[in-house]
Amino acid sequence: MASAQDTADTPSPPPDAAQQEQPAAAERSWLAVEAAGRGFVFALSEAGEIFSMVPLMPLPHAKDWFLGVANLRGHLHGVVDLGRFLGLQAAEQGREASTLVAFSPSFDVNAALRIDRLAGLRSEKQFELDAEASAGAPSFVGQRLRDADGRVWQEIRLASLARHEAFLQIAH
Repeated sequence: MASAQDTADTPSPPPDAAQQEQPAAAERSWLAVEAAGRGFVFALSEAGEIFSMVPLMPLPHAKDWFLGVANLRGHLHGVVDLGRFLGLQAAEQGREASTLVAFSPSFDVNAALRIDRLAGLRSEKQFELDAEASAGAPSFVGQRLRDADGRVWQEIRLASLARHEAFLQIAH
């Protein structure tokens, strides 16, 4: 049996490299998209899979922003036109070239947003907080961000959108 003196003299193994570096606060990452000519960002942790446009089964008596139901990897998803839902003029032409962004599976909501195009991944470092706030905006509207080129990007909180009453009410 080792004495207390023996263990005190024994050097302890060097700390693990991962233990030595304490990570700073996690940097936010976003999926940047365009809809109705405007820039939007979704937290990468809230966005699900990305799909090319697929055939949609329209639903009778649905609001114009609810485009129908799509089969995405064997699961039915309601498809919402993001631009129209937000009250923006959505482009009718080019819908076939549109992209669908599904919500994170952790939300347990089978829904996808139709967007005009993907604009890539963005990090927190690529934006500055825009001073102009959206007064009276719904709970799913997050912060306004401005990139180095001066373009404004509006954060959409998909977790809040998935629970928002207006989003859940698809019938006229």
